[in-house]
Amino acid sequence: MTDTVIRAAARLVGRRVLAAIPVLAAVTFGVFAVAAASPFDPVQQYAGSAGLSASQETLDQLRSNLNVDGPFPQRWWDWLTGALVGDLGDSTSLRQPVAQVIGERLGWSVLLCAVGFAFAVLVGTALGVAAARRRGGVFDRAVTSLAYTLEAAPPFWLGLLGIWLFAVQLDVLPAGGLTDSGSDLVTAGALVRHLALPALVLGISQVPWFLLYVRQGVGDALEEDAVRGARARGLAERTVLLRHALRSGLLPLLTLVGSRVPELITGALLVETVFSWPGIASATVKAATATDFPLLAALTTLATVAVLAGNLLSDLLYGLADPRVALEEM
Repeated sequence: MTDTVIRAAARLVGRRVLAAIPVLAAVTFGVFAVAAASPFDPVQQYAGSAGLSASQETLDQLRSNLNVDGPFPQRWWDWLTGALVGDLGDSTSLRQPVAQVIGERLGWSVLLCAVGFAFAVLVGTALGVAAARRRGGVFDRAVTSLAYTLEAAPPFWLGLLGIWLFAVQLDVLPAGGLTDSGSDLVTAGALVRHLALPALVLGISQVPWFLLYVRQGVGDALEEDAVRGARARGLAERTVLLRHALRSGLLPLLTLVGSRVPELITGALLVETVFSWPGIASATVKAATATDFPLLAALTTLATVAVLAGNLLSDLLYGLADPRVALEEM
């Protein structure tokens, strides 16, 4: 990698970081605005049944302590200025600092997403290449039909199907959680067993997109004049595929990596809920139902950062893989 390419990549990252600042500010402002318009009262949610018999004075004091008594622009500004110095506030629904809530759960969500995404990329790419080599054949028609079917299947439905098959009928994998029954200790073996099924379900829900993109890209590349010329020169089919078709045929896959991040996050939340995985899904549900302003804003910001980072990664990979693309123009 030349110094020119490195500098161009660094400038692209700098531009995207600057552009992300107003986006993140607008997203968090929108969270506070929507939460403020919600009919749910965060004070009543926080107090629970005790709030039904509490005096108005007590509720007003609690509202002041929770910093939900002012207009939402002021609450948003207080949260934003605190977040800039590392103070994300306290979660009213979980009774913990927001940073602690995220810190305890984020790693498990990242692990699930990473394993599921890697499975989707590897399996989708392999099946897509195999289908592209014989477009119109029996294998191609079979895997593309399966891909279109899986595209329409919600992740939570796939999760329930996976539990029924692997946990209930075959009894080879646990149905959920992170530890074995009667144990609170997370061992390597237990982690692998409990991660396998949710990661498999999440990965399968993403496989169709990679399969269809790779099939189309590699199939079109195999029809290019350069590839036909390589075949005419007597090169082996394996060499033609690996050295000529895959390079240009897999370029669209790089752009797909970033664009699938929002769907991956949404799918992970559903899969975590089905399998009781200790990630951020439960915290997200509680924050939404309890109008937990600080936690909602932090989780939404985190998801937005993940989406922006995914798009940036796609552009960087595409620019580095294809010399015809100028990073300065992205």
